Amino acid sequence: MKKIRYGILSTAQIVPRFVAGIRESAAGEVAAIASRTLEKAQRMADELAIPTAYGSYEELCQAPDVDIVYVATYNRGHYEAAKLALMHHKHVLLEKPFTLKTSEAAELFAIAEANGLFLMEAQKAVFLPVTADVKQAIQDGKIGDVTWLQSVTAYPSIDHVTWFHSLEAGGGALHGAGSYPLQYMQHILGTAISDYSGSAAIAAGESDTQCNLALKLGSQTLANIFITVLLDLPRKMVVHGTKGSIVIPEFWKAQEAVIHYRDGSQETITGSFDSEFVFEVNHVNECLLNGLTVSPVMTPELTLATVELVETLYRQWTAAV
Repeated sequence: MKKIRYGILSTAQIVPRFVAGIRESAAGEVAAIASRTLEKAQRMADELAIPTAYGSYEELCQAPDVDIVYVATYNRGHYEAAKLALMHHKHVLLEKPFTLKTSEAAELFAIAEANGLFLMEAQKAVFLPVTADVKQAIQDGKIGDVTWLQSVTAYPSIDHVTWFHSLEAGGGALHGAGSYPLQYMQHILGTAISDYSGSAAIAAGESDTQCNLALKLGSQTLANIFITVLLDLPRKMVVHGTKGSIVIPEFWKAQEAVIHYRDGSQETITGSFDSEFVFEVNHVNECLLNGLTVSPVMTPELTLATVELVETLYRQWTAAV
């Protein structure tokens, strides 16, 4: 089988876990890593046994032995780094949030399309085995008609993210964790968000520490998303239906979900793994091996709609401060 060679653009904390996912995948291999300094890149290359280290992003994007660039820079850097890779005719897997502006996201997809390049937002949650089983259970009517979804995401310790409180850098609760529940809900229901509003705890000149979103999916289903870095709460999504509910703890990396039926009985869904990233990587590899330039799951339309929603809410929140 042909190997898909990944170049890692960043030495962020997520990188070792993503590299593990590549190495567990059927067709992926890690070819190189880059940072803004060769010393940082070489240190992580040595730690992760990556063959080549580069001291600039451009060098990695020019490397002939790199097929696809995985971009995991700080949030504001996503657009420029992805554009650099695309302009050097590399496929791109871009971490969340895809970009901070809708115009930037649209430009990246346009560049990719014009050059026949693959571009996808990294969203491991929708490719997990448990996610597929939850989606199937809903389609099979196990919990009846879905009427309400509730998501709580809590990260009580974000001190390691030095730029978190900078809205200009792309920090904030919604920027940091909003893509997960927004896209997961639409994926498992197969229904787009039709209406939304939201409020945030946000100070002038800073990013949000908490946000609360009210959504409508399709014509009948309501949803609530709460994200906080101030509280230590159970992190889960609950899908409520007329015949029962599905509880998915830490849905973005879940290995288990529980269906609670109205008669008091339960059914447990399991899908164990070593790396929660391997399923996303396998999907990307299959897309590239089949000559696709967009994912049929993480579509450009879903990414663009998410970026637009997030950008709109931040514009409303900052105008009100």
